[in-house]
Amino acid sequence: MRISAIVPATNQPPTLERCVHALENRPGVDEVIVVTSPREAKAAEARNIGASRSTGDLLLFVDSDVEVHPGAAQRIREAFESDPQLVALFGSYDDAPASKGTVSAFRNLLHHHVHHESPGGAQTFWTGLGAVRRDAFERVGGFDPALDWLEDVDLGMRLSSEGARIELDPTIQGTHLKHWSLIGMVKTDFVGRAMPWMELMLRAGGSSSVLNLGWRHRLSALSALTMAGGLVTRRPRVVLLGTGAMLILNRRFYGLLRRRMGVRGAAAGVGLHAIHHLIGIAAVPVALAKHLTRARD
Repeated sequence: MRISAIVPATNQPPTLERCVHALENRPGVDEVIVVTSPREAKAAEARNIGASRSTGDLLLFVDSDVEVHPGAAQRIREAFESDPQLVALFGSYDDAPASKGTVSAFRNLLHHHVHHESPGGAQTFWTGLGAVRRDAFERVGGFDPALDWLEDVDLGMRLSSEGARIELDPTIQGTHLKHWSLIGMVKTDFVGRAMPWMELMLRAGGSSSVLNLGWRHRLSALSALTMAGGLVTRRPRVVLLGTGAMLILNRRFYGLLRRRMGVRGAAAGVGLHAIHHLIGIAAVPVALAKHLTRARD
């Protein structure tokens, strides 16, 4: 099976050279297609353009700020060749992000942890490092060019609704090269993650318990809300209750933060994790209002 690696890079990111160099020097990748124009193209459109120019049986989508590990492409090829029923497969960031800033380390390690906690069957997809059979991709019409965000999640949901089997294999990894600022994290989590994810769930008429929508995530969001409520009302016991619940629910994740970031970094990570959950809560009424407005129109 031939693998075509497709990298959307219409914004000409500074990480592109490392991304492409890794792909061109990884066994298993037969061609690398970098889409740099048109500059106004959304990620979904750029990926569709790359797919249309490719010749491979497998379409390997890689974000331009990901440096694929050696052996990842070959592992992907072997997975598809050994299992004709496998339609899509995606991996994970590693636990050694390129940027060592506190926010960057937290955000990347959170993604790493979520994917490593949920291996196996999935109902979504990830274009950070994910492959799909060309025939299945074309059958569902590729990525939805109308979407500004989460076009990969949408693709996975459409494939899954047709009965396609999608797998998450967190041993297929790449290094994330992106630097995160606190403002950038808040903006992306609200506008680019929480709101569009809720809108996709509402559009599908259901809910999901996979990846970052599992029961632990939901209880953690409630705990973060308890912490925030205690701070606003100046009730230390309520703050401690919420914090204690967060620590218990996410002890494995915070253990990872401590190992990779140290005690101070882990402590900061707890606060950042609470902010992450509060952003998700704030997105719910906004996404619901947008959904109801569209339904009336």
